[in-house]
Amino acid sequence: MSEIWECVVIGGGAAGLSAALVLGRARRRTLVVDAGQQSNLAAHGIGGLLGFDGVPPAELYARGRRELTRYPAVRVHDGEVVSAAPSEDGFTVGLAGGQTVRTRRILLAMGMRYEYPQVPGIAELWGNSVFHCPFCHGWEVRDRPLAVLAAGERGVHMATLLRRWSDDVVLLAADLTDDQRMRLAGAAVDVDERPVAELRSADRELTSVVFEDGTDIARGGLLVATTLHQRASLATELGVGFAPPNPVTAESIAIDAMYQTTVPGVFAAGDVSAQMPQVAAAIAAGSGAAASVVASISEEEK
Repeated sequence: MSEIWECVVIGGGAAGLSAALVLGRARRRTLVVDAGQQSNLAAHGIGGLLGFDGVPPAELYARGRRELTRYPAVRVHDGEVVSAAPSEDGFTVGLAGGQTVRTRRILLAMGMRYEYPQVPGIAELWGNSVFHCPFCHGWEVRDRPLAVLAAGERGVHMATLLRRWSDDVVLLAADLTDDQRMRLAGAAVDVDERPVAELRSADRELTSVVFEDGTDIARGGLLVATTLHQRASLATELGVGFAPPNPVTAESIAIDAMYQTTVPGVFAAGDVSAQMPQVAAAIAAGSGAAASVVASISEEEK
């Protein structure tokens, strides 16, 4: 890989593959580096993606890779980017194993790391009957008795929203204000303030939430509050700026309307810079970011 790439796309998920498709069709020499760590691989399927509703994430990514083989300008490398830094002719990107590549542009699309409450049983059910997004997973648990594990105003919002999918929703939270309790009561959402000890399941489906006092309640789905964090230090190494943290994402990369970060030549798309993580949004962002990369290179060539 001694040639100078026009763009290195870091990440082979929805945003990265979408970007590579646009770059390949624009005949721009593109290297996709995929560490295979997509956050949604544990999910039963992708909910709400037109044409792929319910399709397992791995199947979507495999199909995307097959589509890229039609474009000779694109190469996919299975591996991990361990470093990235500006250089005289653009950037130098270090790969695991000691290889380095040079590129004119970088597109950060490596997704984010989801942090969820450390309750025993959550990890085994994550992406199925325990989930972070009702739009992605609510349909699959519709009409079941559901619970929400989240605090404060975020918990109130999530619980009232989840009522769209079930008439039986319980918010597992304490220290609510009188106003919050009144709003939950108006939405017919129950509140249980007992600390949660663990989740019980059968056949990889949630069956009940167990409290520290040993009692439990039967539940068929659990919506949990998560926060998104950067997978690695690449963005920091490159010096890009971050957006102010919010309850959903603690380290979102700041981008402008053209997906350009605060560092010229470095673009970002997908969960790394998203305020609402979603596969459909990531695909759209990858496409838009790639078009901006193409435009920026074309401007240099004039």
